Amino acid sequence: MSFSARPHHLWKLRTRELALGGRTLIMGILNVTPDSFSDGGQFFAREKAIYHALAMMEEGADIIDIGGESTRPGKHAAVSAGEEQERVLGVIEGILAAQPEAILSIDTYKAETARVAVDAGAEIVNDVSGLLWDPGMAAACAELACGVVLMHTRGRSSDWATQPPLSPEEVVPLVYRELAERANEALAAGIARDRIVLDPGFAFGKVGDENYPLFRHFSELQSMGYPLLAAASRKSFLLRTLEARTGEEPGAKSRLHATIAAHTAAILAGASMIRAHDVKPAVEAAAIADAILNG
Repeated sequence: MSFSARPHHLWKLRTRELALGGRTLIMGILNVTPDSFSDGGQFFAREKAIYHALAMMEEGADIIDIGGESTRPGKHAAVSAGEEQERVLGVIEGILAAQPEAILSIDTYKAETARVAVDAGAEIVNDVSGLLWDPGMAAACAELACGVVLMHTRGRSSDWATQPPLSPEEVVPLVYRELAERANEALAAGIARDRIVLDPGFAFGKVGDENYPLFRHFSELQSMGYPLLAAASRKSFLLRTLEARTGEEPGAKSRLHATIAAHTAAILAGASMIRAHDVKPAVEAAAIADAILNG
């Protein structure tokens, strides 16, 4: 089996640039929420969140992605922009006070939160809706001149249980077409091409085995010409696969092993960045995958 080298990109953020395509970058997940699917409440307290962010940076995280609203499947409780900002702003300020050079991302689909977070020092807006859920988000990101991650989602979390299933042949063309639409909308709004990263949205409207064609054909997404982010960390479809194979509910170690396998597959297929809960294992897996790619 042979692997193709990833294209190199220079990702322009709010005040700096990141080289993508040589070494895989690690985006550490920081959920400042009481109800996220795998770590809800664990870092809800501000000081705990700041400490965890700094610890992830020590372990090798290149970016810290801070979210103040959970989008967990079937149990998504929307919060107001004000409450979301109350959760994340002190954390942003605290991280930057301790580490002024930290690169922070705000995980939000709300334009108002994006503006406030970037004003507070965030470099990136990571929008799980790909600019769909707030009509003001595209213009906000263009005006903020920050890095932008556009993720593909098939409806909202409340829709996922009742959506018609996708065949293996349908998944990749659908994601490709709709991600291209999201990127074109961003360009039309004035977001510069070199500020955009695309994320195919594992588990966001793709149920169970519908996610695996995205891994198998991940490299095809490179033809859109944008850097790619893979975010499969601890996702439930990985756990269901393990349970089907072993007949047992996966424990913490099994969840980590499944996540590392998914990360490695995505990197070898062209992901320039992975989003991870467990940073040190992700850094180590990426180092080996990068060595394979770079020969």
